[in-house]
Amino acid sequence: MISSKTTFRGYRRENGRVGVRNHVIILPVDDLSNAACEAVANNIKGTLAIPHPYGRLQFGADLELHFRTLIGAGCNPNVAAVVVIGIEDGWTQRVVEGIAKTGKPVTGFGIELHGDHDTIYRASKVAKQYVQWASELRREDCPISELWVSTKCGESDTTSGCGSNPTVGNAFDKLEPLGVTMCFGETTEITGGELIVAERCATPQVRERFMYMFDRYQEVVDRHKTSDLSESQPTKGNIAGGLTTIEEKALGNIQKIGHKCKVIGVLDKAEAPTGSGLWFMDSSSAAAEMVTLVAAAGYVVHFFPTGQGNVIGNPILPVIKLSANPRTCRTMSEHIDLDVSGLLQREKNLDRCGDELLEIMLRTCNGRLTAAEALGHREFVLTRLYESA
Repeated sequence: MISSKTTFRGYRRENGRVGVRNHVIILPVDDLSNAACEAVANNIKGTLAIPHPYGRLQFGADLELHFRTLIGAGCNPNVAAVVVIGIEDGWTQRVVEGIAKTGKPVTGFGIELHGDHDTIYRASKVAKQYVQWASELRREDCPISELWVSTKCGESDTTSGCGSNPTVGNAFDKLEPLGVTMCFGETTEITGGELIVAERCATPQVRERFMYMFDRYQEVVDRHKTSDLSESQPTKGNIAGGLTTIEEKALGNIQKIGHKCKVIGVLDKAEAPTGSGLWFMDSSSAAAEMVTLVAAAGYVVHFFPTGQGNVIGNPILPVIKLSANPRTCRTMSEHIDLDVSGLLQREKNLDRCGDELLEIMLRTCNGRLTAAEALGHREFVLTRLYESA
């Protein structure tokens, strides 16, 4: 059982935030720089390249989100140092300057006028220095109140809303009084349950902001003349798992925020919270996209309940997967960090399952690899708002 006296072993960064991993990342600004970043990571063991397919001819809000996500990824407390590589110097420096505000080591390299070979050589020299420096950093005892925890579910079925999602909710109810900063989202998957979330908002201002974010999504549906979410929400996997409507899925999804937590604020995509408590982030329901967004917002550990089974991971944010589906826990056991199927089989109660999840969380924070980390799942997927120019 955790309490206000509970601690975890974390890495305290230059800006005071605490991480639970110690990555040195090689971050491409654009898709053209992926190969150079992967070459540097291949040269310097202990570094981690994060390739992605975007970064050219974006504009407006889409471009701002692109930079916010990349800068946020580099700023995440799970990252010790960053090498940034872009095709040209201007955008590369914008990312470098954003990350540098945290005080952590970061250096950028533009490929134009240098070529791949010279860029890879120079970046590898810096990456080697960073990884050796980071290898000497040591964990320290940190209060539980300095932990940031996010959640998202995936491949939901009937066992999700009845078992694994309530387990996360039980854990959140126990974390909230301890000053932990928490986050949930998946705007599309709240459809039909949005008024329940609105009632959980702490103030009229927060409620108004939440409904603005929800209605903004509904306007996208209307703009594209889509009368419903068929073929998308619920997914074919959800339907195979026994969910028949988006409203059923929404009611199960909302179980992740427990029964006591109030929504104290609303975040745009990849936006960092400004205080402890439960936050809502407007975000895609696509697993890799949302986990990438909360990593960019600064969260350091993630709860991922799944019904039918999901293999999602993230290069920066350790993803703890739990399931209440006994078949999934049997057939996809290598992906499951916590089996809570005993809850629906009446072998365990919800309070015990919540405590077991918190125990796994603390072990993960202290260095235990999640299943996704051990299996090499490093899905990093940027959210796009509209097509390129």
